[in-house]
Amino acid sequence: MVKPAADWTARSLDLSRLLARAGLGDRAAFATLYERTSSHLFAVVLRINRDRAQAEDILQEVYVNVWRAARSFDAAQSQPLTWLTSIARNRAIDSLRRIQTQPQMQTSSGATDAENENVYDTVADASPGPLELLSRASEARALDQCMEKLSALQRQSVALAFFQGLSHAEVAAQLRQPLGTVKSWVRRALMTLKACLQGAVERDPRGSGE
Repeated sequence: MVKPAADWTARSLDLSRLLARAGLGDRAAFATLYERTSSHLFAVVLRINRDRAQAEDILQEVYVNVWRAARSFDAAQSQPLTWLTSIARNRAIDSLRRIQTQPQMQTSSGATDAENENVYDTVADASPGPLELLSRASEARALDQCMEKLSALQRQSVALAFFQGLSHAEVAAQLRQPLGTVKSWVRRALMTLKACLQGAVERDPRGSGE
């Protein structure tokens, strides 16, 4: 078994141990893993698929996958929360692809949970959100070009928050910057990316959903 990196946080080490035990069939460890990560993964899913009922179903699918794949987690490749976030994000994106031909309805009641009132939601509207556009533009190979439009600190913030699944507080601690500053960087970065990636999706027929 590959040992975690020496600079991992206590939380990452704890989650790695839980994953290892879950991979051996330890249901108690899996239950603890669920308790410590489900709120974060649910927020990840809900940012992509705003239907709360669907998000709850997707979250259950995510943990079924985690239980089956826990043995394959490789500490040399990624941190545990990054690995878990990737599974959640992929399942959420798959859910959008399954229903992309169906009419979508936006309601004002879906944003009552204070946990979801964050900087990602401040740039959301009726068009595809920045996270969905990130996924589409990745397929269109435009992500690198759009990321170049950001400052180095904005790129770091978005990479840590989106690709590694860290909370804003964790990003702030990682970059040793005030929490408010990091939130501002992420908000402005997502607004810049949204405009750039929207154009990339519209130009590339693979991102148009046709």
